Amino acid sequence: MKLLRSTFVIGGLTGVSRVLGFVREMLLAAALGTGPVANAFVVAFRFPNLFRRFFAEGAFNSAYVPLYARTLEGEGAGEAHSFARDTLSVMIVVLSALTVLAVIFMPAIMRWIAPGFLDDPGLFEMAVLFTQITMPYLLLVSLTAMMGGTLNAHDRFALSAAAPIALNVIMVGVLLAAPDDPARTGLWITIAVPVSGVVQAAMLFWGCRRAGIRLSVRWPRLTPKVRRLIVLGVPGAIAGGVTQINIVISQLIATFQDGAVALLYYADRLYQLPLGVIGIAMGVALLPTLSKRLRSGDETGAAETLNRAIEISLALTLPATAALLVMPGLLVEGLFQRGAFTAADAESTRLAVQVFALGLPAFVLIKVFSPGFFAREDTATPMKFAAVSMVINIAAGAALFFWIRDFAPDRGHVGLAAATSLAGWINAGLLGYFLARRGGFAPDARLARALPRLALAAAIAGGGMAAIELYRTNIVPFALDSRLLAAVLASGAGFAVYAAAALLTRGVRISELRSAFSRG
Repeated sequence: MKLLRSTFVIGGLTGVSRVLGFVREMLLAAALGTGPVANAFVVAFRFPNLFRRFFAEGAFNSAYVPLYARTLEGEGAGEAHSFARDTLSVMIVVLSALTVLAVIFMPAIMRWIAPGFLDDPGLFEMAVLFTQITMPYLLLVSLTAMMGGTLNAHDRFALSAAAPIALNVIMVGVLLAAPDDPARTGLWITIAVPVSGVVQAAMLFWGCRRAGIRLSVRWPRLTPKVRRLIVLGVPGAIAGGVTQINIVISQLIATFQDGAVALLYYADRLYQLPLGVIGIAMGVALLPTLSKRLRSGDETGAAETLNRAIEISLALTLPATAALLVMPGLLVEGLFQRGAFTAADAESTRLAVQVFALGLPAFVLIKVFSPGFFAREDTATPMKFAAVSMVINIAAGAALFFWIRDFAPDRGHVGLAAATSLAGWINAGLLGYFLARRGGFAPDARLARALPRLALAAAIAGGGMAAIELYRTNIVPFALDSRLLAAVLASGAGFAVYAAAALLTRGVRISELRSAFSRG
């Protein structure tokens, strides 16, 4: 199955990036912990990065790729490349203006995205400065996403999936060479963000040239195709980036608790690994496949593709969910507890990881169900569901945060994680229900057979990992007294148990794996 091979290419490279990202976060946690510099950097890094999620995983997976692919097949490469050049030119003008305005008005913007920082003028000023420095990353990474979407439409997924590796390599290098002073370290890694954006954009530009796609900047023109892209892309960006919007809303509320922004950030990094490797990779690979089948009138093939996407995604997500639910202490301590990151920080992060884990299958299903709408050029429906999800997240997040904080002042962030997971399940449920109602999804016999067996396999593996978590202090000495090595070995053992259980319960069959990886 080409879909599975493409997903593994994207997921493999995304996995490399996420592993390097963990190295980055380990170094960041050791250098800054959950102190004020860490909180300022997280806000500065997330603000332009929010737009990367929109463009890389939202608008250009939902609108640009189908439009470009349709133009390529129906009107030829020349017209498709012209559409790409028009899109590039409009993006440069619009995003450059947005970047400049954001830099100028950042003090006012910061009052909205981090209101809790107003009580600490030094922290507020640092967050403003750091975010002004990172803002050019918005333009650079959005152009990178546009060029990556163009390559994806040509079934070239590798380079766009590999581009984020540059960010992590550069930031790891900076953190290794950074001084002991937290403020200077924070400034250094902040500057590294736009530098990495230049490198990523250059990589994708080279990739397009190598693929014969000649991109150039010309006077911006709102052609009919560009107008159509805007009409489809804006709601698609909101729908595709709803998880990130919810995280930003949680961050806004979290600024009212000392250290909560950084705590949620570190917890977010743990569940983003399976979400990026599985959900986002599947979504990127799935959209071109669905679009091609629907354009050829193959509704049956499209339904089969969506069923297999759900099966593959959940087969890989369920063991990760089990690990994050029952073994978060070992994972958080192994990855982050060193230097400025204390045992108390690890405990607070652990609680958030467990609650985020409850929503992980939903976050992955959102990435799988959304292309079912996007491939039909319907970006408005997912946007409406995203809006419902955001309202629930805001209301539940604020209520739970302040309620929990009243009797546990350092635990309010757990309520925010719970609201994000709840909003994720509501969004995924609405997407699946209405896609099925419109005839775009119907669980087939193979999916109905596989899911309960995969859930049983994950429960069996979870039992083993729960035992490891319970006795983790006794296990660490057998891993050369390294919490990190113990976490890696425990994760490997958990996955091995899951794989064996999935095969024994026939949730996964060897014949199906051979068929999936065969050419054709």
